[in-house]
Amino acid sequence: MTALTLSTAAAPGLRADAIVIGVVKGADGPVVAPGAEAVDKAYDGRLAGVLETLGAAGAEGEVTKLPAPAGFKTPLVLAVGLGSEPEKDASYDAEALRRAAGVAARALAGSKKAAFALPLTDAADLGAVAEGVALGAYSFDAYKEQDKDAKAKKGKSPLAEATLLGGKPRDAAHKAALARAAAVTEELNRARDLINTPPNDLDPEAFAAVAQTAAKEHGIKVQILDEKALTKGGYGGILGVGAGSAAGPRLVKLSYTSSKAKKHLAFVGKGITYDSGGISLKPAGHNETMKCDMSGAAAVLAAVVAVARLGLDVNVTGWLALAENMPSGSATRPGDVLRMFSGKTVEVLNTDAEGRLVLADALWAASQEKPDAIVDVATLTGAMMLALGNRTFGIMANDDAFRSALHEAAEEVGEPAWPMPLPDHLRKGMDSPIADIANMGERMGGGLVAGLFLREFVGEGITWAHLDIAGPAFNEGGPFGYTPKGGTGTAVRTLVRLAELTAEGDLG
Repeated sequence: MTALTLSTAAAPGLRADAIVIGVVKGADGPVVAPGAEAVDKAYDGRLAGVLETLGAAGAEGEVTKLPAPAGFKTPLVLAVGLGSEPEKDASYDAEALRRAAGVAARALAGSKKAAFALPLTDAADLGAVAEGVALGAYSFDAYKEQDKDAKAKKGKSPLAEATLLGGKPRDAAHKAALARAAAVTEELNRARDLINTPPNDLDPEAFAAVAQTAAKEHGIKVQILDEKALTKGGYGGILGVGAGSAAGPRLVKLSYTSSKAKKHLAFVGKGITYDSGGISLKPAGHNETMKCDMSGAAAVLAAVVAVARLGLDVNVTGWLALAENMPSGSATRPGDVLRMFSGKTVEVLNTDAEGRLVLADALWAASQEKPDAIVDVATLTGAMMLALGNRTFGIMANDDAFRSALHEAAEEVGEPAWPMPLPDHLRKGMDSPIADIANMGERMGGGLVAGLFLREFVGEGITWAHLDIAGPAFNEGGPFGYTPKGGTGTAVRTLVRLAELTAEGDLG
């Protein structure tokens, strides 16, 4: 994890491997962004021209390296594009700062220390830059071959330390912004580690053990239901999905409480540690990344721990519905009927529609505590990826105002999301001749059908939302901004922001 510090030191005297500055697209060419005045002065005010000569335009994600000017104790200047220049007197977009910091941190992999002189107008900007650095510097190398002396992994190590110039170490707001950024990004990167861990090392039992360790470290109560307890409790959905695996399922409950809390939120995460599709086996080419099917549970774990670390005045309960979906002689078959924890029966028409089954049990369990709101997070449907692409998650809810609040929270923290409907006419497609409901409905609008299925298992009168993160949870392409290849940890920041807004009384 990259160490983050604040400094009011002058750029020329700071010892680091590089100094990062911002550059924007101006009407007549690149423009040096605020924060880089000392560097520009050392270039006699001609830094923008030098950058343009080197091909820089200020486009978002662009990186230009040049030697540091004489008198600087850093050997390198790294100019990172921020995109279009803001209008006069307008502040820089927080997400643009976050992404630029992430790009720079990735470009400086292998460096011990870098100074970031990006535009900082307030504590929020500082927090955005800090988040971008910590998330952009992430790498997952636990399974890389070690060199002969076992002191380092092959490849470049992530940036070790980042100093944010312009930050005020003694300012309470700046200190709080840095502390928040550290807590949220460290937990988000924990989620990324879990998502990237191979399924042979992260079955439901192992995941539950990680959650238990994290919970105890941060004063969170934890309860783990194993197969025996799940059977006694009648959790037919979780047990049915896990029936085909040698690794038994688990339901983990994490409870963070505050003596000043006036509201209670429940977060529910889909935790399929590997999804083969079960008897409805996935075709070749669709199995290789299915270790990521527990991204929802990873996000919930990370969010609850982050809330605890921030000490927010809201009660938060996290539910991790963990199972491995495998084909075997004991696996649930298409045509089987499961009796869920709620008492409802479900005809299983497709065993690859398993996420909704484990979530249904966890949603009903969460409902028994009558929280003020429940949010579930899941890599649930390929249909949502077809609708929204690989970078945007869908939001469905039984309350339009709550759906809008979640959308605003997601956009505020830089997680692209889009509100989706729950059309009642699609419910009829899940009618079953022998059970209360089937786990499949109409093919068209499949992501919405899944949301309608989940709604059936939310307690009456409880506000609920469903985040389908199938698209952005796992990045199979190249890294961009502060997003790495592999597990992304999407939805963690949205959940944390929702908890903050609830603690502050900004949600009804």
